[in-house]
Amino acid sequence: MTTNRQVFDDIAESWYRFRHWSRFSKELEEMALRWHEGKLLNVGCAHGPDFLPFKDNFELWGVDFSAQMVKLAQKYAAKFDFKVNLAVADAISLPYADATFDWAIAVATYHHIQGDEQRRNALRELRRILKPGAQAFITVWNRWQPRFWLKGKEANIAWKLRGKILHRYYHLFSYPELHKLLTEAGFQVVSICPEKSYRFPIKLFSRNICALAKVA
Repeated sequence: MTTNRQVFDDIAESWYRFRHWSRFSKELEEMALRWHEGKLLNVGCAHGPDFLPFKDNFELWGVDFSAQMVKLAQKYAAKFDFKVNLAVADAISLPYADATFDWAIAVATYHHIQGDEQRRNALRELRRILKPGAQAFITVWNRWQPRFWLKGKEANIAWKLRGKILHRYYHLFSYPELHKLLTEAGFQVVSICPEKSYRFPIKLFSRNICALAKVA
């Protein structure tokens, strides 16, 4: 069985081209203005576009479980002239000491982790490496976006690559589920809402869930 790690290694080059810019630029720019400066960890950094709003005033660190994505993140940093400390590592076992970081972002990361306990462990790890009072901005896919109404909470999403079809694993979160897991991990949920591009009045059906959480 092909793992998510292997799939993202395989699709890394095409992902670099297809997702060259962050889909959460507005949210991340808002975080950069709110946080001002400090030591920031990007969990599941992929090829690096989510670093851009923070590149001038923050000390940047990033991890991803895909070695190929980390190589491309270094390429991306060179292209946009910023320094970043990168490591190949899994979100459920971060290679940093307790209370190392002032801030964290995790864009489209935790929905790729398979297993309830593994997702709990990953959020506990995020809490562990953050300083008291630190904040984290997290996005995951929403279970109740219309295209998944008739499907379950687990999904395998196709990616076409050179005549092959590869599948990426997703766990689809609900708003209450993410809120509960963050609280159990030791966070205070500051806000939980749709992505800024979502235009409908009922948040339940947004594509993404965006949470800002503070170390309690």
